[in-house]
Amino acid sequence: MVIPTEDSVITEMTSTLRDWGTMWKQLYVRNEGDLFHRLWHIMNEILDLRRQVLVGHLTHDRMKDVKRHITARLDWGNEQLGLDLVPRKEYAMVDPEDISITELYRLMEHRHRKKDTPVQASSHHLFVQMKSLMCSNLGEELEVIFSLFDSKENRPISERFFLRLNRNGLPKAPDKPERHCSLFVDLGSSELRKDIFITVHIIRIGRMGAGEKKNACSVQYRRPFGCAVLSIADLLTGETKDDLILKVYMCNTESEWYQIHENIIKKLNARYNLTGSNAGLAVSLQLLHGDIEQIRREYSSVFSHGVSITRKLGFSNIIMPGEMRNDLYITIERGEFEKGGKSVARNVEVTMFIIDSSGQNLKDFISFGSGEPPASEYHSFVLYHNNSPRWAELLKLPIPVDKFRGAHIRFEFRHCSTKEKGEKKLFGFSFVPLMQEDGRTLPDGTHELIVHKCEENTNLQDTTRYLKLPFSKGIFLGNNNQAMKATKESFWITSLLCSTKLTQNGDMLDLLKWRTHPDKITGCLSKLKEIDGSEIVKFLQDTLDTLFGILDENSQKYGSKVFDSLVHIINLLQDSKFHHFKPVMDTYIESHFAGALAYRDLIKVLKWYVDRITEAERQEHIQEVLKAQEYIFKYIVQSRRLFSLATGGQNEEEFRCCIQELLMSVRFFLSQESKGSGALSQSQAVFLSSFPAVYSELLKLFDVREVANLVQDTLGSLPTIMHVDDSLQAIKLQCIGKTVESQLYTNPDSRYILLPVVLHHLHIHLQEQKDLIMCARILSNVFCLIKKNSSEKSVLEEIDVIVASLLDILLRTILEITSRPQPSGSSMRLQFQDVTGEFVACLLSLLRQMTDRHYQQLLDSFNTKEELRDFLLQIFTVFRILIRPEMFPKDWTVMRLVANNVIITTVLYLSDALRKNFLNENFDYKIWDSYFYLAVIFINQLCLQLEMFTPSKKKKVLEKYGDMRVTMGCEIFSMWQNLGEHKLHFIPALIGPFLEVTLIPQPDLRNVMIPIFHDMMDWEQRRSGSFKQVEAKLIDKLDSLMSEGKGDETYRELFNSILLKKIERETWRESGVSLIATVTRLMERLLDYRDCMKMGEVDGKKIGCTVSLLNFYKTELNKEEMYIRYIHKLYDLHLKAQNFTEAAYTLLLYDELLEWSDRPLREFLTYPMQTEWQRKEHLHLTIIQNFDRGKCWENGIILCRKIAEQYENYYDYRNLSKMRMMEASLYDKIMDQQRLEPEFFRVGFYGKKFPFFLRNKEFVCRGHDYERLEAFQQRMLNEFPHAIAMQHANQPDETIFQAEAQYLQIYAVTPMPESQEVLQREGVPDNIKSFYKVNHIWKFRYDRPFHKGTKDKENEFKSLWVERTSLYLVQSLPGISRWFEVEKREVVEMSPLENAIEVLENKNQQLKTLIGQCQTRQMQNINPLTMCLNGVIDAAVNGGVSRYQEAFFVKEYILSHPEDGEKIARLRELMLEQAASVLISVAQSASLRANLQQKGGHLAASGPEPQLLHPCPGLITEAQILEFGLAVHEKFVPQDMRPLHKKLVDQFFVMKSSLGIQEFTACIQASPVHFPNGSPRVCRNSAPASMSPDGTRVIPRRSPLSYPAVNRYSSSSLSSQASAEVSNITGQSESSDEVFNMQPSPSTSSLSSTHSASPNVTSSAPSSARASPLLSDKHKHSRENSCLSPRERPCSAIYPTPVEPSQRMLFNHIGDGGLPRSDPNLSAPEKAVNPTPSSWSLDSGKEAKNMSDSGKLISPPVPPRPTQTASPARHTTTSVSPSPAGRSPLKQGSVQSFTPSPVEYHSPVLSGSYSSGISSLSRCSTSETSGFENQVNEQSAPPPTPAPAPAPAPGSGPAPVPSYGGGPEEPVRKESKTPPPYSVYERTLRRPVPLPHSLSIPAAAEPPALPPKPLASRPSHLENGTRRTEAGPRPRPLPRKVSQL
Repeated sequence: MVIPTEDSVITEMTSTLRDWGTMWKQLYVRNEGDLFHRLWHIMNEILDLRRQVLVGHLTHDRMKDVKRHITARLDWGNEQLGLDLVPRKEYAMVDPEDISITELYRLMEHRHRKKDTPVQASSHHLFVQMKSLMCSNLGEELEVIFSLFDSKENRPISERFFLRLNRNGLPKAPDKPERHCSLFVDLGSSELRKDIFITVHIIRIGRMGAGEKKNACSVQYRRPFGCAVLSIADLLTGETKDDLILKVYMCNTESEWYQIHENIIKKLNARYNLTGSNAGLAVSLQLLHGDIEQIRREYSSVFSHGVSITRKLGFSNIIMPGEMRNDLYITIERGEFEKGGKSVARNVEVTMFIIDSSGQNLKDFISFGSGEPPASEYHSFVLYHNNSPRWAELLKLPIPVDKFRGAHIRFEFRHCSTKEKGEKKLFGFSFVPLMQEDGRTLPDGTHELIVHKCEENTNLQDTTRYLKLPFSKGIFLGNNNQAMKATKESFWITSLLCSTKLTQNGDMLDLLKWRTHPDKITGCLSKLKEIDGSEIVKFLQDTLDTLFGILDENSQKYGSKVFDSLVHIINLLQDSKFHHFKPVMDTYIESHFAGALAYRDLIKVLKWYVDRITEAERQEHIQEVLKAQEYIFKYIVQSRRLFSLATGGQNEEEFRCCIQELLMSVRFFLSQESKGSGALSQSQAVFLSSFPAVYSELLKLFDVREVANLVQDTLGSLPTIMHVDDSLQAIKLQCIGKTVESQLYTNPDSRYILLPVVLHHLHIHLQEQKDLIMCARILSNVFCLIKKNSSEKSVLEEIDVIVASLLDILLRTILEITSRPQPSGSSMRLQFQDVTGEFVACLLSLLRQMTDRHYQQLLDSFNTKEELRDFLLQIFTVFRILIRPEMFPKDWTVMRLVANNVIITTVLYLSDALRKNFLNENFDYKIWDSYFYLAVIFINQLCLQLEMFTPSKKKKVLEKYGDMRVTMGCEIFSMWQNLGEHKLHFIPALIGPFLEVTLIPQPDLRNVMIPIFHDMMDWEQRRSGSFKQVEAKLIDKLDSLMSEGKGDETYRELFNSILLKKIERETWRESGVSLIATVTRLMERLLDYRDCMKMGEVDGKKIGCTVSLLNFYKTELNKEEMYIRYIHKLYDLHLKAQNFTEAAYTLLLYDELLEWSDRPLREFLTYPMQTEWQRKEHLHLTIIQNFDRGKCWENGIILCRKIAEQYENYYDYRNLSKMRMMEASLYDKIMDQQRLEPEFFRVGFYGKKFPFFLRNKEFVCRGHDYERLEAFQQRMLNEFPHAIAMQHANQPDETIFQAEAQYLQIYAVTPMPESQEVLQREGVPDNIKSFYKVNHIWKFRYDRPFHKGTKDKENEFKSLWVERTSLYLVQSLPGISRWFEVEKREVVEMSPLENAIEVLENKNQQLKTLIGQCQTRQMQNINPLTMCLNGVIDAAVNGGVSRYQEAFFVKEYILSHPEDGEKIARLRELMLEQAASVLISVAQSASLRANLQQKGGHLAASGPEPQLLHPCPGLITEAQILEFGLAVHEKFVPQDMRPLHKKLVDQFFVMKSSLGIQEFTACIQASPVHFPNGSPRVCRNSAPASMSPDGTRVIPRRSPLSYPAVNRYSSSSLSSQASAEVSNITGQSESSDEVFNMQPSPSTSSLSSTHSASPNVTSSAPSSARASPLLSDKHKHSRENSCLSPRERPCSAIYPTPVEPSQRMLFNHIGDGGLPRSDPNLSAPEKAVNPTPSSWSLDSGKEAKNMSDSGKLISPPVPPRPTQTASPARHTTTSVSPSPAGRSPLKQGSVQSFTPSPVEYHSPVLSGSYSSGISSLSRCSTSETSGFENQVNEQSAPPPTPAPAPAPAPGSGPAPVPSYGGGPEEPVRKESKTPPPYSVYERTLRRPVPLPHSLSIPAAAEPPALPPKPLASRPSHLENGTRRTEAGPRPRPLPRKVSQL
């Protein structure tokens, strides 16, 4: 055996600090700063102490102290860190194998109790520190006197603490702490109450009157100053009271000074007041607990600096032997004096001296209080003019004993004059002797002393002259009549003697001097009982000597009296006050006792008392005798020993016989049963209580066996009837307990004799379940003495006896007490837990001691199998109880491991009995089930999971016990194999428990246990042909166990591999493989779910994982209950994440499982027991509420209708009404509240490191409100912090799929609504449409631009193709999750031409939508339309649309792509449609602005609004709309908006010119107009002179708008390809205004500084507005007049009266050919005469004339709406169709000047990126494109039955139509009157071409993400993406008037 040389404490310290080190760092990580720093300090302290121990220079006591400190700190740290409690014995760790389990339990319990319940201190001390006195009127020295005062008994309870203050109120000796600090010691717990006060009296040293002049008197007097009081209850909080400020009070009259503290306590306010407003006493007070030695240790600094000790008055509660005190306390109470011939009362001062027997003054024996050295004389304070002064000053006189005899105290009385001399005149004196002649001291109490008069010059030094005089009234020495003269004046004092050497008791002195008065012996012995106990113990040894001296003198006469006196003294020492004097008596017996013959008398008297017990009626005195038997026997034994020594052992037999006879008398009296009164039983109880103390005395004279037999006989004589007297039974048991604890029981020989008696009584009590605590203690002691390793015969025999007697009853007792309900009180519960733990420890001790032989004997002792079965069931049940976590405190791992070791050893023994006796025909299911259940919970214990331990702890456990789980697992397997066909009884019941065991991460255990499942499958297959039961149970238990944190990936693989290998040769292999695969897949999902749930916040991973698991339970396992549980788990997750729509969809899954029936449903989850109807109703209401919170009101309405239908069927009209109101409120919310359209993102999860449900899959996710691509990307990277973001949109290859990493691929996608009906219906508000654009979406798409073939650097559109990917989901969004997996993907490629068509279609759609919103007044803010116009016009001017012309309208392309003819025509049509839309848009923009300004009260409307007339033939009807819009705009446009409007008009005509569109004129019948200012304006037209007045050109102007930041874009310098591809990845496509231009567009000119708009307009307008050309002031009026609407113009010949409303028609607006000139200084006539030549012109003047002559225009028929189907190209027959324009420029700063003249016009090269023109990058939302045709076509629609196209009216020219020829292809002369070659038939009767499916959806795909562009921000609410639009042909509605729209 290796014995370490290192101290065990050092070893433990080293290993503990290693464990702490790791955990200490974790504290820092977990941010537990407080514990981190505290532990750091403790660790440093331990290391310092360790150093001291290792040095080895410590003394033994110091070493113990250091070890105590070390272990205390180790235990503290272990407790704070949640580590195990360490059992210790004398500071060293205890090996549990070396001590019995009961002893281990006691050590653990002792440390646990010490940790939990600190011992209440019985002794308390008050620390007082005087700081200062704060008072304004100081200037004199002060005396401050502290004392403790009991207000209940109205007396001081302590000495005084006295200190002096200087003139500033500070202590006079600051360098001596003992002068201003004191400790009031020995306060009992009874004195910590609220009526104990700290009183402070302050005396000043100075003149008689506080206000006297300084030179009035030089003599100093002690005068009252003030008093302060504080209750000690204020300190009981335990906190240090630093610098407490006490208020200082003064009595109103000095005569009340003696009781001022009482008045303050009683709050008699009339008798005192404050000394000053700011007077206060600063003190520090602290209450300390514990004995004085402990205080000295813990507060060593206080004692090392010095502190005075202030004692209690008198002795403390406990008198210690050896304590030497001789203190006389004198209180100067009061005096009564005569005036002495004076007119006023005297000022009396008392002076006190102590004079010894020789007449000399005793020096330094008068103490004013602790803190002040004793003085030789005392001067009282002086009360002014008071003949009856009361002082109440306490003084202590510590006079030595030898000086006491003959000494006296003299008091001298002087009158203090207040005159100049300040003399003190002696006028009398008193004295009192300290000891009387008979040796007694001055008795305690108040003494009235005689005041003897004398003169100033009287000589008092000669003490003999006055000592003969009487000193106290009533006491006279002789018949001296002189004394009678002094009887009028008196002086009172109170004395109290506290002495261990002097007595005031005469009886005590008489007893001690018995030899001088032999006749008084009987009386003295009788009076001994009346003497105070403190007097007896002071003279204990002398008293005992006296008693035994009297006994030796005459034993016959005084034997009984001496015996009684001895009993009285012995019992006196039982009192707690004198308990400490027992050792004094023990020492006396051992060393001083000399009564060698006393034993005979003592035995005789004792036997006489015992014999009289049964007969005596009064038992009190006998009981006193029995109580004292311990010390009586001590005297007997010591006396016998002295006799034997003296005589050489004579009379031994006689002595033995005496003892035997005495004990026989005892046995007789014990065997008597109490009849009637309980006096006898009380006497029996008293005897039994003290009897065990006699054993040790008997052993001094007798052999161990003899004493054991005597004790056995005595205890055996006790009656065994339990119902006699409960208190007696408890005493009996206590006696047994003391016997077991006695020295006698430790000897094996005596133990074997006594054990049967002890077990007999224990068995009786345990059977009755009485006195269990005592029984447990006795049993513990019994087992503590039986060493575990002892294999001695005696020990084995003892174990035999205990097993036979107690094992069964012990098991029953544990079962009984653990099945009881635990008491409620905390102390009772602790007691209950203690007794259970002790019994458990006893049982474990017994089982650990049992050997094979014991087990065999035990099993053989059962007569029948029934008895054995009951025993096994009982012990298995007890073991299950022992394994419970609550059996021991959580940090008792040592105890648990020992218990488990015993249990597993016992189970291994008992399993043999189980196999032998309960198999085959004797099979017993219950006992086998109990066995397996025990084994399973044994393995699952927390304290055996070694994986959770620290490495060092794990190593220790494995070394000592091994892995007990594996041992028990092997035993389970072995027992299972023995079952044979009986295995079927345990299938499927044991599947769950065994599964739980296999989930423990112990490889050996798993390898042993998993094959059992194969066995179960095999037997189940044999029984029923399948193993559905096994499968069902496995699945059910897996969910609950894995959700608890059990199992891991290794287990899944092991389970799969072991079982697959096992079933390889089975006939049912296929179904087995299927089951294993199902369970394995479930494990994968459960493990993923568990890992996700560990995250703190709810994220997509948690929700996705829950959805995956929920679907698995529904589709693969069909487990409805589990399915519903996970529905609710998912619902809770959604609520927590505030995904209310998804929460509603989730709950809808459960709702769909229920019917509207009255079937009762059980209580489930949070649902109460209710009918199916009620639950479905509750679910409906909850779902509606969540749809409401998620703003998915349409879905809520459907459910409202369903539940309303139910209410209607049941005639529940009250609820029906509520439901209809709820439905109505939802409709209101749809119309009134704003809903944000979410963005959608495609996410790919690639790599093996993703959870199973995400691995190598792609999903589409619905973003949160306001969440854009960057935010979504960041969120996903936060959820998957180890993931790598892929920077391209290409499909990853196989290496990415198989990589051991995580890759995320994220980009935005566009939703494609399936149903277009609502979206295409006219007149449906956007609030409604917005829902259908983003809800119930299954299909999404995204586009990737790329160049095919060689790239044209001049025009990238030629080779720019688009790869369009469509994604189809497994479920529509939104649904039960925010993301769903992609089920299918389709990829198609779009040619550059198809792409261009789609871009234009989207922009046209957007324009139509915005126009419609303006018409229906839906648009409160005109900005979106203004920006859209600006984008279209700017892009067209700068070459956006012209690039398409260059790319697709050139001859080379047409010849090389003959199949694209229709598409090219379609593109041309879209361009013209866009131009027409822009016209309308400008008009609408102006109209809406005017309307908004009119609403705002800025302008007053004058006259009715113009109305649209019926459309004229041809596309030019759209120009008429522009004419109308311009008229409205001219009417309402505010002054500051004109420059913006003008710029739009100017740029638009430049755009038309570049596209080759000719101008048209219009005939508008004007109406009379009233001008707001009352004066008509002259119209100066800039049109050509040939133009008809009716065709006045109206130039619309757009008001400058403050564009919000959300629509401002920065330019990009990326190349076209890079920009296209990168922007597709990042999804950074901006608003639809960016489609054509991502570079600044050149403006027509720069604003002049003098004629620009107001500063706010200039600054807020976009650069396109700020750069518009302005006219000079003189031409400005002409421009404004030309913009007037027809009704604003004055009636004249030029403007004829308008036609009647019935005749009004919408004329074709044919604009003039004049474009804005570059020179603003040209006059209007000049401009009219010299129009700028144009490549596109008509003889507009002539046309206008023809039209005006005819008086009406024939409108061409409008073709029907085309059917949109999937075809390669799309042709539109509507003459005007708003088309999307290019995006607004990103930045329009410094741009080149632009000349608007067609001659000077040069199409600039479109620089920058053309990829922005790709439809996939446009963010044109459905809200912008959904309702365009309906709203616009309402203006141009014909009557329901259109006529065939008529010929043009007579006299009118051919209908002017813009030609589609372009540039150099069709040169046209300036004055040519021939219209362009364009067939009317071709225009009006063109066959509608179906739209190709791939192009039928407006493109707005969000490409994948890049970092955002500088200054780029999110598009507006209306541009969130495009949606699919499909509609069949519908009849066009009737045309509406403008006022109706």
